[in-house]
Amino acid sequence: MQLNHQVALITGAGQGIGQAIALKLAEQGADIALNVRSDDERAQAVRVAIEACGRRCEVLVADVSSVVAVRAMVAQAAAAFPRIDILVNNAGIERRAGFLEVEEADYDQVLNTNLKGPFFLTQAFAAHCRRAGHPGKVINISSVHEELPFPNFSPYCMSKGGLKMLMRNLAIELAPLGITVNNVAPGAIRTPINSKLLDDPAQVSRLETQIPLRRLGLPSDVAGLVAFLASDDAGYITGTTYVVDGGLLWNYAEQ
Repeated sequence: MQLNHQVALITGAGQGIGQAIALKLAEQGADIALNVRSDDERAQAVRVAIEACGRRCEVLVADVSSVVAVRAMVAQAAAAFPRIDILVNNAGIERRAGFLEVEEADYDQVLNTNLKGPFFLTQAFAAHCRRAGHPGKVINISSVHEELPFPNFSPYCMSKGGLKMLMRNLAIELAPLGITVNNVAPGAIRTPINSKLLDDPAQVSRLETQIPLRRLGLPSDVAGLVAFLASDDAGYITGTTYVVDGGLLWNYAEQ
């Protein structure tokens, strides 16, 4: 197993892409620090599934938009496990509103969760690696919208564009510590964040006609790439975004 005896901290891991990543890394041999907003039935179901893989799982409740909370979470994970080897910044939210209607509260919530959270969580993780004297892997779950405009979702696109530049900068700055930093940019994936889309078969059909592979992605499509980037096979890869979109970016246009 490629990740045997390693520990991965994964944010927003109670459902969707985060859940799939947690299970995939556990299958590859990693123990999991599972970040969720609340320790509910979904979180416990993921924990049980991870333990069924023969791996250890600790559920860590924290709001990643809070700097105090993310620093405490890293300390909690470091106390629960011998070390933390992999950080997956997956937690993210979006709010639909035309630019002229965006409220400050929604703007703050999106940017704090999607950009400030990964910034300070990565800072705490890198400090942990430096203290422990070992390398690490940071993998951010970004979006095709770090490149592709998405009308009515300006704060979301800003957060993902910022995450791209954060990744590029940290790949250089953290390289002396042996920490690699990469982004994974999903396209249209069947997750709860896209529930409104998935409930409209006509809209799904229109979208699929613009995807060369003619289907929406699955969380497992993203998780497989994350597992590779977390492994030693990707040890010389840093500062790069990897797109998982079925070819959507080739000629996509909002309809």
